[in-house]
Amino acid sequence: MAQGTLDFGEPNEVEDHGTAAESLADNEVFDFIRNEPVKMRANEEVRQEIARALFHEYGISVDDMERDYPIQVQAQGARKLRKKADIAIFKPGTEHTPENLQRVVVCKPKPKASRTVTKIRTFQQAQQDLEELELLLGTEATPNAEYGMWADGVDFFFLHKKTSRFGAKFEPIANWPVSPDSVGTRSVASTAKLRRGEYAMLRTAFRRCHNYIHGNEGMAKDVAFWQFLYLLFAKIHDERTVKRTGQSPRFYALPSEPFDPDGQKQIAERIQDLFTEVKKTYPHFDDRDQIALSPAAQAFIVGELASYDLQGTDMDVKGVAYQELVGTNLRGDRGQYFTPSGAVKLMVEILDPSEHDVVLDPACGTGGFLRETLRHLLAQWKEQDGTVGLPDTEEQIQRLAAFADRNLFGADFDSSLVRATLMSLMTLTGGTGNVYHMDSLKFPHGDRSGNDIADQRIPLGSVDVLMTNPPFGTDIKVEDRKTIDQYREGVARPWTRNRETGELEPGRAEITAMSPEQLFIQRAVDWVRPGGRIGIVLPNGILSNPGPTDEAIRRWILDNCWVLASIELPVETFIVEANVNILTSLLFLKKKTDAERYSASMGGAADDYPVFMAVAEKVGVDRRGNPVYKRTPDGELILTTREETETIPINGKHITRRLVRKGRVPDNDLPVIAEKYHEFRRKYPEPGSIK
Repeated sequence: MAQGTLDFGEPNEVEDHGTAAESLADNEVFDFIRNEPVKMRANEEVRQEIARALFHEYGISVDDMERDYPIQVQAQGARKLRKKADIAIFKPGTEHTPENLQRVVVCKPKPKASRTVTKIRTFQQAQQDLEELELLLGTEATPNAEYGMWADGVDFFFLHKKTSRFGAKFEPIANWPVSPDSVGTRSVASTAKLRRGEYAMLRTAFRRCHNYIHGNEGMAKDVAFWQFLYLLFAKIHDERTVKRTGQSPRFYALPSEPFDPDGQKQIAERIQDLFTEVKKTYPHFDDRDQIALSPAAQAFIVGELASYDLQGTDMDVKGVAYQELVGTNLRGDRGQYFTPSGAVKLMVEILDPSEHDVVLDPACGTGGFLRETLRHLLAQWKEQDGTVGLPDTEEQIQRLAAFADRNLFGADFDSSLVRATLMSLMTLTGGTGNVYHMDSLKFPHGDRSGNDIADQRIPLGSVDVLMTNPPFGTDIKVEDRKTIDQYREGVARPWTRNRETGELEPGRAEITAMSPEQLFIQRAVDWVRPGGRIGIVLPNGILSNPGPTDEAIRRWILDNCWVLASIELPVETFIVEANVNILTSLLFLKKKTDAERYSASMGGAADDYPVFMAVAEKVGVDRRGNPVYKRTPDGELILTTREETETIPINGKHITRRLVRKGRVPDNDLPVIAEKYHEFRRKYPEPGSIK
């Protein structure tokens, strides 16, 4: 082990793990423990997820893990046989002998996904499956093995072995202690023992909580989502209260409480007290919000979430876990499909909002562009601070909260999505955010609750960066006359095509209906200041259809904006994450100044300028959502080396565990396009007088 220091001054220990094999077959994966190829069979997917979580969440070194470790067990009668632990965990820094074995993991294949309700099993329902785990823990050959885990990617069970002169007794517990020095502790209320979430496992925990409510409590998916959110905020509020006041946590479960009716009631009483405080503390809750879960359900969720340090979990991990859950349960039927993460990231990378920009998404849905803007800024700051790979600092999160309060705005006409986005931003930064319930196409003349305050904070012509994926489609046309009247001097002007010359001519018939995306183009341009930048998701037809309406809109765009870029996306982009089969493009614009528009209208010399154009063919997945990886011309998988780190406090000092791992490279054009765009801009600066 090599010694080193970190900038925050605490003693630090670094573990380095080296290189891996140079080739990988299609049916292989690099084992997280051995860092060498293994066949992807049966339970291997679950084993790899657990091994990664043991490192990132529980602070266990891969040097103290071993896969397929044989253990001599006592079978029926006097017969002895050897069984293998899928993952064995040993006392830190010791030889891998049965005497040094401390924890045992049994991994099973993931069950086939159910098209109906996914129910989460209780310990009693899974007792037969746990017999194998008890057999591995209870043998005389492993006297110091104290903790066991059984997992299949849907169900997770944890056992604690207590040994007396009468033999071994196995008690169900909600989770494991977090790090090697915690083995044997009985404190469940110590924040020092909380663990930072790792993406896959936190996402699984969120999903398990929701599935328990949906499947075991018999609630609809959207109702289950809000009930889960109530308890999630009780957890967040508890963490913040503990940090601010130093008082003992209340969002916890003693070892036996989740499995005893009286204990479940005690948990529910603590949660109710917390949620009462939540409703008084946060403006997005009121007396209509009530926890309607049984004590058993509340105990299950507390058991899943109590051991996480959500404030200490990296912002992007929380954001992705939250987004997946909200996207699954709050999909709308009015064109409100949610923007795929790859397209969101590409748009933010190209627009590159700064800390001083006012950023708006006027059709924000569940807030993907807003969250990605926060992640983008945080990544830049970590690069500047030299903290890449380290946990988000309190100063960085406070800086994000200040930005979100001052410069980050969203709006949507669906009040449920507005609320979900507000709570998402609050989860990430602790701030209340600025997301308004309003119809952006009617703004500033709308009548919904957020219209007036939005007119004060972000009036038309005030925004620096606008990015959005508006609802679009002919089946949701805007027909309200007052709304269309706002656009009659722009995109809602009637046009016809001269049959002889083929040129566009003003039409006589008044337009009575338009698709929302057509109006959103003008609304976006109206909302930004001169020189302001726009990124908008549009169906390809609006950029290529030969009809007079679409051609007139394209001309209006060229009259009022500089075109920065146009990027066509493959159909897989929206099929997998949004279940929408449509070809789309990302259009990037820069609003012209009055002088620039006047010069063009008077026939002044219009300088040609280069426009960045790209067609993405691959986004890392096929139409069924299966991952697609880069290959050599000979068909060999291309591998990349990456470094994974985890820093945890143990015995008063920070331990940094660093792993060098090889893996497949997703075949995704979008990150490359972002890089090429910035190369293009270094050669060809943005057009227009405002830079």
